[in-house]
Amino acid sequence: MPRKPSPPSTGAGRFEQPGHPPATITEFRGVRFMHLGTSWVQGAMRIDKPDAIELDYIRMMMMWLLFIERPGHVVQLGLGSAALTKFCYHRLPGARVTAVELNPNVIAICRALFALPPDDERLAVREMDALDFVLDQANHNSVDVLQVDLYDEQARGPVLDTPEFYQGCLDCLTADGVMTTNVFGDFSNYDKNLRAMEAVFDAVVWLPEVHDANIVVIAFKRAPQIDFSVLHRRAAEIKGALNLPAKGWVTGLKSWMHDHQ
Repeated sequence: MPRKPSPPSTGAGRFEQPGHPPATITEFRGVRFMHLGTSWVQGAMRIDKPDAIELDYIRMMMMWLLFIERPGHVVQLGLGSAALTKFCYHRLPGARVTAVELNPNVIAICRALFALPPDDERLAVREMDALDFVLDQANHNSVDVLQVDLYDEQARGPVLDTPEFYQGCLDCLTADGVMTTNVFGDFSNYDKNLRAMEAVFDAVVWLPEVHDANIVVIAFKRAPQIDFSVLHRRAAEIKGALNLPAKGWVTGLKSWMHDHQ
């Protein structure tokens, strides 16, 4: 989640169901920003391109596409401004998409102001705790791609960062499933989360920060065989079909592997 306070507001809205942080918006230069009662940005949408992904680190959360071309089930833990949920729903028509969000104010504002479609046979938005979702055995071995971006209104670090949580994430994945997650905060947050992921996943790779100290991690239930010629070809396909900067993902993976040999 990007942590830079947004520019001055040119518009505002409030969703304030008691018991949860209120969801609010600001708008600046054609971009609508979501907040949870603070100045920290929880998500963004370009108003004239509501189904595009506006933020660089959110685009990087899609780098699992290098390894999984046709997912059957994509799950988002932490709805944010629904950018990933909408993109997967609209651009991956063969996939079921589930979003898990604890704060009803976030769900309501996404439906009202961030172009989140209503639930249908392919889309399900569930108001529940992400830890409960990943520990529920009914969800185990059912998810091809898990995208995790869980922050509270103070944006200090991931809300869920324990080995128990990451074990649940692993258990939800199918045999060749992949998780991407955003890790934000100080060094202790990075270290704690990476150690917890490395304790349960077969392979864990993190890419350089792309925006305000957000580091995107990709974790594999089963370590893939890396062939960079294949990844470069796949990156070109992703750029052509989805207009995502996949070449940069391959460059980042190659750099990480070079530094961690």
